[in-house]
Amino acid sequence: QVQLVESGGGLVQPGGSLRLSCAASGFTFSVYTMHWDRQAPGKGLEWVASLNSGGSNPTYADSVKGRFTISRDNAKTTVNLQMRNLKAEDTAVYYCRKGDTRGQGTQVTVSS
Repeated sequence: QVQLVESGGGLVQPGGSLRLSCAASGFTFSVYTMHWDRQAPGKGLEWVASLNSGGSNPTYADSVKGRFTISRDNAKTTVNLQMRNLKAEDTAVYYCRKGDTRGQGTQVTVSS
């Protein structure tokens, strides 16, 4: 079955960086577009970024454009999210997603 396991979250100061990773298994990773979503405290799910199967044409939410970079390694079946210049409003649980299936999420807290 599809398994998505996120890691790399933590506490970081405003302006800092974090790199999230998602280890995928149970499906042919290389043929699927992969996504990152997030859910801030008390808010609904928000799409963050997507990357197609070939790793080209990344797309980003306006709120993260220019600060976040999505990448993937099809050989290692991982998808990553490099986050820079983090802001308090980036505080959320971040989820890796394939289609409608998400992992358990990893908490990112941006605070001084």
